[in-house]
Amino acid sequence: MTLREKFSPMCFLSALGAGGLSVSFFMYLMFLVPHEGAPMATFDFIYPQLLKGNWLSLVSAFSLVFIIAFAFLHFKLLIWNTKQFNMYKKSDTYKELKNSNAEITLMTIPLTFTMTINVCFVLGAVFVPGLWGIVEYLFPFALIGFMITGFFGLKIFFNYFSRIIINGDFDFTKNNNLSQMISIFAFAMIAVGFAAPGAMSHNIEINAIGIFGALFFMALSLLLLVIKLTIGFKNMFEHGISAEASPSLWIIIPILTLLGITGVRISFGLDHNFGATVDKSSLFTLTSIIVSLQIIFGVLGYKIMNQLGYFEKFVDGKDKSSVSFALICPGVAFMVFGMFFINFGLTFNGIIDKYSLAYFILMLPFIFVQYKTVIYFFKLKKKFFF
Repeated sequence: MTLREKFSPMCFLSALGAGGLSVSFFMYLMFLVPHEGAPMATFDFIYPQLLKGNWLSLVSAFSLVFIIAFAFLHFKLLIWNTKQFNMYKKSDTYKELKNSNAEITLMTIPLTFTMTINVCFVLGAVFVPGLWGIVEYLFPFALIGFMITGFFGLKIFFNYFSRIIINGDFDFTKNNNLSQMISIFAFAMIAVGFAAPGAMSHNIEINAIGIFGALFFMALSLLLLVIKLTIGFKNMFEHGISAEASPSLWIIIPILTLLGITGVRISFGLDHNFGATVDKSSLFTLTSIIVSLQIIFGVLGYKIMNQLGYFEKFVDGKDKSSVSFALICPGVAFMVFGMFFINFGLTFNGIIDKYSLAYFILMLPFIFVQYKTVIYFFKLKKKFFF
């Protein structure tokens, strides 16, 4: 299927959602498979677990199947979107986009390609034997990858931001939503990418570069979050929100997840090489605040979308909107950070015991959200692609 001028950069969110779902199934391996001496579950821990034939073997096999399936869909949709975008760039619609509020939607491209690096990292960790033994040699390449996506993200953003500041042509009447926050989403994704080698490397130079990159993009995200959240809500209070743009209310959920994980990773990175001992209580308060805000925005967004009939119209109905794929990222993000909350916020502080009944009961709402997200993903994929 070729869209040409009907294409929207927001279509990249389909590939982003598939990549996010692949990573979300890795969370079961990350937190349920024991991996003493390593910061994450890798092939060397997962494979022996598969052979044990217990309930965890079943969970591990189940997770691996979905990691592969959604990684495949991520790359398939990434290739499709890239081809479509290259054709779209030759159209007049693209020129109009470059001179409108919607130019910011180009930030979905570095956002999605940053997710691609994360998906590759997960695939390598769980399927390549002995990879963790040479991971220190891979971290510099990961940093280069994040620098490249960071460079293009900054380039797109500064072109857009400088244009509207110079020309003063920002259309506030069309800003009655939070779609402008896609740039914050992209920068937060780049920040969390940098934070990975910043947290896990035992080489202080790599550690420092990763943490600095994470702090740079995290600071930019927080600055823009204040500006764009204020402007977005002001315009929504004045003009209301359109049904089609209402999923943008949920964009704050993945942003909070990414900034939260960045904060957790930075604290562990500083513990490794900078002598700053991780404060367990701060992890409880950080994860609790983020989960609380996610629940607040989740309930608010759902109530508004439900009243506007969004799900009946754009998910279950015949109407199409590329913004619909923005529904996938919040579901993924809520599940992922839920696992961080349970494990780093509660279990790490001794509030609940790992593998206890309370542990699994607390996982249920996050698993349910992941299940609903998978259902929505395939509904939207069928509607848009075949």
